[in-house]
Amino acid sequence: MTGRWQRGFTLLEMLVALVIGVLLVTLVPPLLSGLSGGTELRGAARQLAAGLRSARNQAVSRQQEAVLTIDLAQRRFGVSGDPRIIALPGSLVFRLFTAQSELLNQTTGNIRFFPDGSSTGGAITVSGPKLAYRVNVDWLTGAVAIVDQDAQP
Repeated sequence: MTGRWQRGFTLLEMLVALVIGVLLVTLVPPLLSGLSGGTELRGAARQLAAGLRSARNQAVSRQQEAVLTIDLAQRRFGVSGDPRIIALPGSLVFRLFTAQSELLNQTTGNIRFFPDGSSTGGAITVSGPKLAYRVNVDWLTGAVAIVDQDAQP
């Protein structure tokens, strides 16, 4: 040793840094694009769950029936007593499962909540290309829950 330190990087250090950079460039964009689609899907399921909970809260607090009406063709829903109409993303697929008496036509239906907190029950499925969420409404308690499931082909 001459006592002087050499400055710079070795060839091995540069190759390791280059490999790490290539891995980051190839792996990160697909991960981020997958998150954005999942975010939209999760957001739509949460919006529907919030609307259902709002309808249940209105029914219990006002001691009168409250209804969430969803229009699958126009991709929107609303809660009785609330003038707002909530738009749903056009890139997702929605399916409504409810009591036969609550179907208004082929693409529009209701989930009804009663003053004691119970409901007609049902579910709304929100599907993307790879993932789906099912927003369940228990008929006895009116409880609303979001459940993960595989997307249907």
